[in-house]
Amino acid sequence: MHSLPSQAMRPLSLNPSLSSSRFPFFSFSVPIFHKFKINPIIYKKSQKGPPFLTLRCCSSGSITAKPFSELRRNRAAQEPDEKVVALRQLFSKPGIGIDAYIIPSQDAHQSEFIAECYMRRAYISGFTGSAGTAVVTKDKAALWTDGRYFLQADKQLNSGWILMRAGNLGVPSTSEWLNDVLAPGGRVGIDPFLFSYDAAEELKEAISKKNLELVYLYDLNLVDEIWKDSRPSPPNKPIRVHDLKYAGLDVLSKLTSLRAELVGTGSSAIVISMLDEIAWLLNLRGSDVPHSPVMYAYLIIEIDAAKLFVDNSKVTPEVMDHLKNAGVELRPYDSILSEIRRLAAQGAHLWLDTSSVNAAIVETYKSARDKYLMNRRAKIKKKGYDESNGLSVGPTGVYMPSPISLEKALKNPAELEGMRNSHLRDAAALAQFWSWLEEEVHKKMLTEVDVADKLLEFRSKQDGFLDTSFDTISGSGANGAIIHYKPEPESCSFVDPNKLFLLDSGAQYVDGTTDITRTVHFGEPTAREKECFTRVLKGHIALDQSVFPENTPGFVLDAFARSSLWKVGLDYRHGTGHGVGAALNVHEGPQSISYRYGNMTSLQKGMIVSNEPGYYEDYAFGIRIENLLHVKEINTPNRYGGIEYLGFEKLTFFPIQTKLVDLSLLSAEEIEWLNNYHSQVWEKVSPLLEGYAREWLRDNTQPVAKE
Repeated sequence: MHSLPSQAMRPLSLNPSLSSSRFPFFSFSVPIFHKFKINPIIYKKSQKGPPFLTLRCCSSGSITAKPFSELRRNRAAQEPDEKVVALRQLFSKPGIGIDAYIIPSQDAHQSEFIAECYMRRAYISGFTGSAGTAVVTKDKAALWTDGRYFLQADKQLNSGWILMRAGNLGVPSTSEWLNDVLAPGGRVGIDPFLFSYDAAEELKEAISKKNLELVYLYDLNLVDEIWKDSRPSPPNKPIRVHDLKYAGLDVLSKLTSLRAELVGTGSSAIVISMLDEIAWLLNLRGSDVPHSPVMYAYLIIEIDAAKLFVDNSKVTPEVMDHLKNAGVELRPYDSILSEIRRLAAQGAHLWLDTSSVNAAIVETYKSARDKYLMNRRAKIKKKGYDESNGLSVGPTGVYMPSPISLEKALKNPAELEGMRNSHLRDAAALAQFWSWLEEEVHKKMLTEVDVADKLLEFRSKQDGFLDTSFDTISGSGANGAIIHYKPEPESCSFVDPNKLFLLDSGAQYVDGTTDITRTVHFGEPTAREKECFTRVLKGHIALDQSVFPENTPGFVLDAFARSSLWKVGLDYRHGTGHGVGAALNVHEGPQSISYRYGNMTSLQKGMIVSNEPGYYEDYAFGIRIENLLHVKEINTPNRYGGIEYLGFEKLTFFPIQTKLVDLSLLSAEEIEWLNNYHSQVWEKVSPLLEGYAREWLRDNTQPVAKE
């Protein structure tokens, strides 16, 4: 699945040049976690909004080119949006009193994928893409989304909505728009659980320039108020233990290293709210969120205690024993704020990653801290003590990036082994699927949904299969140009054998996570299609073969994948690579390979990234070629500067359709790469196959040569 968009395309971002790196300051110190080279008390990191990825969108059958103005005219006849009307009626209720309300895409944990009950922005706007921010005022409604979703949003939004194509020249940010449409003194409401503290502070500062006030509505979410009984119930499926043979490191070892980091930064405790960080740290997995094996929870780790805030009905006896052995106590999920107050009242120095911990938690801690200090000063004053004697010392926030995300990204040997094994089983399922599809597509009419369902059928037969790692992107012809396309049964297209077909898919296995894209043609591709495909392939090869010095951030490599396209004036609107979890989220940070040049996180040994350049012609076709790569040390003949040089090990082994390759555009070295890759595919995957699927793999891994 394609990578993160540019930071400039993030609707809540006010400064596209801000660094989006969460971990630029680490050096090795303790066995697992890295120590900061900064003063934790005075450091305040820059904002990093939640990643905009994933859930994809549908298309209404075959697409023909139409100007946006015509699409907008077709929408103009729709009825007024009753949900928006109902939402506005709440603005003047007692205790609310706002002039605008912002509805982001995220849940309280800044998750990429979210449970259906938290899809508030989709409910209020009708736009189902995962990236977007809705803003409703008393007389206007606007939605911001990035380039991956322009076509989808233009079709799904009611005529009463204004589509803001974020990243395009002249399109204001949410705060700029609010500053323009609201009168001075206006009040902008948000649910503080749905914004990271940094994002909320950035918004507050931006709108204050026009004397607008940001209002935190702690006690109710306005969308939930109108959703009422039709709102889906929260997920409650059981949690499971992630076996040590796949995790590679036990929970006590991870907690010991984390606590050493707490001591090193002068922290009493750390609040962890990112769901994949909690799952990784505790060697637990869940199924609360589509495609991601995580559970809704908060985690607080203290020097001598640990508390998991989770719905107790999800905790099996096995999980209970697992947590007890690690010294982890259970608390109700919705008691997190009361625990934050308790810690502040005890004078705790609380480590908070304000780029991910929501504003409700951080503001609760700050308020309780201020109350503690005020009471302390009153006691000191009453007793006549001099504050310089130290009695006024109290709780202090330690505002730094969480150390867990980076360590989670540095896969240990057991995690890497699981990733390698799961990718080979996944490749076997894909070979069975593609051999079936190439036969059937010429016999009968198959819809894009039929194809996605059949792929799921083949994958589900593999050992350790749990779920897809995201909604399968199955796009024929013009639908392949919709970068986050999701076919729907009632509106999808048939797979046309005479058009390019793009399939981006992945799976969650008990031992690993996969993500692969292949673009094929079932007939005879045009010269244009072959040239575009080959230039994408050249970029894929260039990135795969790259060697770079340690401490190189991912954005440095992004141009390698685009160079061949740039030479003829082509490009693509998404990043080239994203991090991937080991039996965890299909997208993870902090690393990326993207034109988001602000992310200074270096690529390091053990990280896994995708390699997925593409090219998309609106209303015509889409092309993407994606493999997953493992960052490893390269034995170069020289070590300039006395440092290590890094490169990549392929994890994905599946054929690239050579019929689409214009060999005249490939160098001898690139042809050798392609032939060597296909030789490895045959060697690694063929032992897992038999019959027609094995014959298909043999036929599709034959070497090629220039005539």
